[in-house]
Parts: sequence; C-alpha cells; structure tokens
Amino acid sequence: MPPGQYATRDFPVLSAGPTPRITRDEWLFTLVDAEGVERLWDWSDLMALPAETVTVDIHCVTKWSKLDTTWTGVAVETLLANVTSRGTHALFRSYGGYTTNLPLADITSGKAWIVYEYEGEPLEPAHGGPARLLVPHLYFWKSAKWVDGVGLSDVDRPGFWESYGYHNYGDPWREQRYAGD
Repeated sequence: MPPGQYATRDFPVLSAGPTPRITRDEWLFTLVDAEGVERLWDWSDLMALPAETVTVDIHCVTKWSKLDTTWTGVAVETLLANVTSRGTHALFRSYGGYTTNLPLADITSGKAWIVYEYEGEPLEPAHGGPARLLVPHLYFWKSAKWVDGVGLSDVDRPGFWESYGYHNYGDPWREQRYAGD
C-alpha cells in the first residue's frame, strides 16, 4: 500500500462535473500523432482489437486505495502500434472536457489501457463508461474517465487537475499529490 493511503472495498465516485452519458454507438476515440495525423476508432473498431484483462490496485489522490481490481480493455500501445510520430508526451481528452497529461513512457510497455469492463461487467458511466483510461501505477486522476482521444506531442501540457495545482506526475508511492510534493 502506498504511504498515506487506506484500503477500501467501496468504489468511490469522484468527478469534476456532470457524468457524460455516451452510448457505445456514439463513442469515438481519436488519436492525433505528433505531426497532426489523425486516427479514429469507433466502438466496433475498439472491440475488434486484442483485449487484455488485468488485475491491479488503484490509488486515489484523496487517499483511498482499492486492491485487486479487474479490468478488461485494449492496451494503449496497441492503439500506438502504427504511429511513427509519437513524441514524448500524451494529453488524453474526455467527453465533458476533462484532460490529463502523461509521459509516453507511462502509457506503453503494459502500463496503460483503454478499459471498457470492470469486474467482468460493462463499465458504468459513473466510473467512466463506456471507456476510460487506466494507468494504475499513478494516482487515479490520471486514469481519465469517458476518454475520447489523445494527442501526442514533444511538449508536456498540463491537464485539468494539473492546472489547478495537482502534481504533474502523480506517483502514489512518492505521495505526489500536489505541485511541489
């Protein structure tokens, strides 16, 4: 357990605004590479990609941790497979306007997924469904709910919470909750 965290069996719901209600028929994911080239996946495209099921611990900046959670989705590196102009950073976007920034190294090599199932069931809207980003080795605000795309670049741009004083990286093992931690 990371320092300063406590285990919970609940799955608290924390959001910065209203819950977007996006159907699978409406859902689209757009990847824009570092040269501005777009790639687009709809729900059926996402479902056609190889899926992985992972069991991981998740840690919220508000100090709760949920252990041994099981998710199913597509590895981010699968979406990046044919991208030649990756850059060094990613800025994920969500329906509803939320964004979060991550170094590219933190979303490849089996470290991040676009997930659509939680504990064997479709991901509920309150938890980011129909699809969310999952980056379990960082605080959960980095795992953007209702994900609809990512932009790649050589520039690190702060996301929503980072622009309000949250730590730019968010490592729970180093208690990087707020800027300066």
